[in-house]
Amino acid sequence: MTLEELAAHDGQNGHRALIAFQGKVYDVTDSFLWQNGNHQVLHQAGRDLTNEMKDAPHGEDLLTKFPVVAQLARAK
Repeated sequence: MTLEELAAHDGQNGHRALIAFQGKVYDVTDSFLWQNGNHQVLHQAGRDLTNEMKDAPHGEDLLTKFPVVAQLARAK
């Protein structure tokens, strides 16, 4: 999945809420913490959140609760 494809999955208007972290794309649609594609008013679905995770109050292990649905394609 490219960044452009990921951006279309922003959790709004019936779209699934997908986020990327370290090359994996996770589906967070069903999480009450990602309603309408927003998380804690700080993060929006449809983006690569790898760099933002360092500021999160939780570790990356929390992502294991969500299904991996794709791999993020590297930019050329």
